[in-house]
This record gives sequence, structure tokens and C-alpha cells, in this order.
Amino acid sequence: MPLVDEFSRPLRDLRISVTDRCNFRCTYCMPKERFGPNFAFLPHSELLSFEEITRLVFQFAKLGVTKVRLTGGEPLLRRDLWKLIDMIAKIDGITDIALTTNGSLLTPKLAQTLKDAGLRRITVSLDALDDEVFTRMNDVHFPVAKVLEAIAIASDVGLSPVKVNMVVKRNVNDQSIVTMAEHFRSTPHILRFIEYMDVGNSNGWRMDDVVTAAEILDTIGRRWPLEALAPNRPGEVATRYRYVDGQGEIGVIASVTRAFCGGCTRARLSSEGQLYTCLFAGQGHDLRSLLRSGTSDEEITAVLKQIWHVRSDHYSELRSASTPKLPKVEMSHIGG
Repeated sequence: MPLVDEFSRPLRDLRISVTDRCNFRCTYCMPKERFGPNFAFLPHSELLSFEEITRLVFQFAKLGVTKVRLTGGEPLLRRDLWKLIDMIAKIDGITDIALTTNGSLLTPKLAQTLKDAGLRRITVSLDALDDEVFTRMNDVHFPVAKVLEAIAIASDVGLSPVKVNMVVKRNVNDQSIVTMAEHFRSTPHILRFIEYMDVGNSNGWRMDDVVTAAEILDTIGRRWPLEALAPNRPGEVATRYRYVDGQGEIGVIASVTRAFCGGCTRARLSSEGQLYTCLFAGQGHDLRSLLRSGTSDEEITAVLKQIWHVRSDHYSELRSASTPKLPKVEMSHIGG
């Protein structure tokens, strides 16, 4: 019998943050006001080792996980990440390994190494094509051209279709919606628009700043008519649409206005070994202490079963004026 939670949702996907560090300071994720020069990131000794991560993935695979996504922070800051990918790729039951990155560190050599190790897909974050807008959002003056180069590199080595994530914030980059859509039309890449979410407590989230999925689709649809597509698989977070003229597809991730909690099959593992059962969770479950105290694989499996079996998270379905103020783990800590 598949392992399910209190709402009969199976465990299928595991997102693993391999580092809490990032070389960007995106205003909706790691604003400089909170993550400044004196911010204390985790020492290396507190991060899960590749061997510890692999051991946990092995246990998760026995419980039904088939997909693993590596995140951060910025995951490519973790040295020799390809070694972890190679280790995970050898685990029976894991059929898909993906990576989410800002693209700043991706070179042709590294992309090929990651692909050869077993990486199958890559998602690159890009919030605008206008340098002034994009550099203001990443807050480290990183140019658009370098991210576009990373997307091309990933595609060239076969990590395609590349998914491109755009977080849309009102009066910040919403004027870039059509420009982004036009740029990625007629390419093999899939642009995904993400409603600005109340993840963590450091980004000053307000509902007034959210450009809704309906607005996004209307903005694009007035220029190029769209039609809905069926999801690729159950539990998919992005609602898919294709251009009626056949020039590709887009996705919309609408956690704020179109909650998809009912189909959520994801667990999230932070870089220091805290397991979170919801993107908006305020507290995790300490797995690192189990790994480092001689706990057997069987005992760890039993703990994972119990955590998932009593899972009842559905934050987005409960969102109200007060819920965004609840203490929540930062997006940068669990990779979104």
C-alpha cells in the first residue's frame, strides 16, 4: 500500500536544499536587509554530507519517492554537486533528478558534468529581460545576458526543455510579462509565471503585491490566445497552457489564488537535515540527529512513515489576512 498522509496524498517528490547560501539577494527571497554581510550562514559541519543525503534518499525511495529536486540557496555553490547527483542516480526507484538554479555559475563543462552524473532536468530563475528591472530584483547587479547564456548552455547539453521561473510582483516586474512570453515563445523552453508568495517572513509580503494567475493569463491571452493543457502527472504544481498558434507552452504556479494543496506530494529537506512537509511550515523534523546518533535505516524509515502519515498541511487553502504573519521557514532555506 502506498504511504499517504491524512488527506490521502502520497509521498512522491523530495526537494533537497544542499546549501543555505546564495550569491543573489533577490528581494522576494533573500533581501539584503535580512541576509546582509553579517548574516550567519550554516558552517559546513552542520550541512548534511552527500553520504547522509544519499542515505535519506534511499529511505524515501522505499516509501514511494521517485523524483528528487536539488535546490538551495544556490545549489551550484555546493562543491562537487555532481558527486551527489551520481550517488542519487544509482538508487533504485529514483527516476528523475532535477535542479533549480539562478544560472550564474553554470558553465558548459559543469552542465555536461551534471548531465553525465544523472541530472535530467534544470529550472532557471529569471524575473525579467530588462537589465534594470532584473538587477534591481536580484540586487547584486547580475545581468540578464548571463542567465540567458546559462539557459542556452543547459539546453545544448540536453537538459531540456529548460523551465524558466519568473516570480511576478506588482509594480516591480509585472510590465515584463508580455516581453518574457514573447522571448520564450517558439523556443523549446517552458516559461512559468509564479505568483508572489508569502514564504518566510523577511520579504514583506502583501496581497496587494500579488499579480494573480488570472491577470497573468489575461495579459498574455490578449496578445496570443491560450488554451489549457492537461497536467503531465498528478500533483503537478504548474497549470499548463499552450499557445493556440502552436508556438509553445507556459505554466502558471498560483499558490496564492488557486491553492493546489489537495494534490501536494512533496517533502522538503533543508541543508542541515530538517524535514518540512509544507513550503509554508514553521517547524521541521530533525533527521540529522538521527543520522548522526547511530539510528538504523529501519528506525529512520519508521520515523519518516510516521511524519508523513500524520501530515495535514494545507496552508494555501487556509490563507487569510492573518496567516502570512505566522512564523514560517524562509524560502532560501528550503529552496521554494
